[in-house]
Amino acid sequence: MFVDQVKIFLKSGDGGNGLVAYRREKYVPMGGPAGGDGGDGASIIFEVDEGLRTLLDFRYQRHFKAKRGENGMSSNMHGKNSEPLILKVPPGTVIKKVEDGETLADLTTHGQQAVIAKGGRGGRGNSRFASSRNPAPDFAENGEPGEEFEVTLELKLMADVGLIGFPSVGKSTILNSVSRAKPKIGAYHFTTIAPNLGVVQSGDGRSFVMADLPGLIEGAAEGSGLGHQFLRHIERTRVIVHVVDISEMEGRDAVEDYHAIRRELGEYNPVLLERPEIIVLNKTDLLEDKEVIDLFIEEVGSDKEIIPISAATNENLQPLLYRIADALDAAEEAEVEIDETEERVVYRHEKDPDAFKISRDDDGAYVVSGPSIERMFMMTDFNRDAAVRRFARQMRSMGIDDALRERGIQTGDTVRILGGEFEFVE
Repeated sequence: MFVDQVKIFLKSGDGGNGLVAYRREKYVPMGGPAGGDGGDGASIIFEVDEGLRTLLDFRYQRHFKAKRGENGMSSNMHGKNSEPLILKVPPGTVIKKVEDGETLADLTTHGQQAVIAKGGRGGRGNSRFASSRNPAPDFAENGEPGEEFEVTLELKLMADVGLIGFPSVGKSTILNSVSRAKPKIGAYHFTTIAPNLGVVQSGDGRSFVMADLPGLIEGAAEGSGLGHQFLRHIERTRVIVHVVDISEMEGRDAVEDYHAIRRELGEYNPVLLERPEIIVLNKTDLLEDKEVIDLFIEEVGSDKEIIPISAATNENLQPLLYRIADALDAAEEAEVEIDETEERVVYRHEKDPDAFKISRDDDGAYVVSGPSIERMFMMTDFNRDAAVRRFARQMRSMGIDDALRERGIQTGDTVRILGGEFEFVE
């Protein structure tokens, strides 16, 4: 089964909690704090495995939760960090966040890795907070929670050449004739319902990967037909081989078919119209009048690369393979020139980590939200008074108290953070 798009849920590991402990040794008065730090939670890493061809494994397991770090121990012993959770994906996998559509990674080469969900930091033990003013602190941090969100995995086939065209124009027959791939071939439309890959070798020893993509129909860019979900696979190809049924045995117009597919490509992604294209006029063995080929060339344009073939009789297939290999060589040289002359640096806007927002609930309570204050809240052990006082100091230093006063808060009003409630006191 070919699966090329799935939505999964990721939860990286929480950090282990820090420990409150003290040295208790004979003849060592006031031994001091000895609580160790918690270990870091496991991150979720995606890694490319060239042996994979689909995202089938993610169809049956859609929730992935990494292990949390080990809690800190006495005698200042650090909790164990958890090993990362590594998920294998095929080459050409694009990972996007469901919430905002942000592209997190584009994985193309074997062994390439990307940290998608970072594990939480381990909480610090009480020995880390010792100072001259407070030599024996009575609090520690909880572990930082791991990241959790949904992502979409999209697979774009890593093929050099893509065969496109209307259904039943002979794409599968071409792939079957020039490679060892065995796509399903039938005398009816939509025989191919999933992309097929084959390794092709020309007579002079040059080889490349060819993909036979499901047939497109008009309106494919808007979601019509079977082929629309496979349009993304064309984006990876360096050369497009546009197959047209020149015999017009089904009452179709070859020229109109060609322009219709080109319109669909342009509506899906205009960049595809600039991709090197070879037009293949298939089923020439069924022609009674060869002038049809000349009329097609005249209508479409003599500047186009047009090669008549018959996949059923293997007529003109070797010249087609030579021409495809030449086009790939030319495309590779153009890519090298671009890489040498063009350098881009992308600066991503980073949000202020200390930013927060204050809103009001229906019952009048003040709600404080923001990445930093929420992380501090989750890492605070509210069972210890010293930790609660430290959290209050952190809120003050971030300017939250002053912002609440500006919003008109009064003594006794309720403040909420992630469901926790506090009473404001001047």
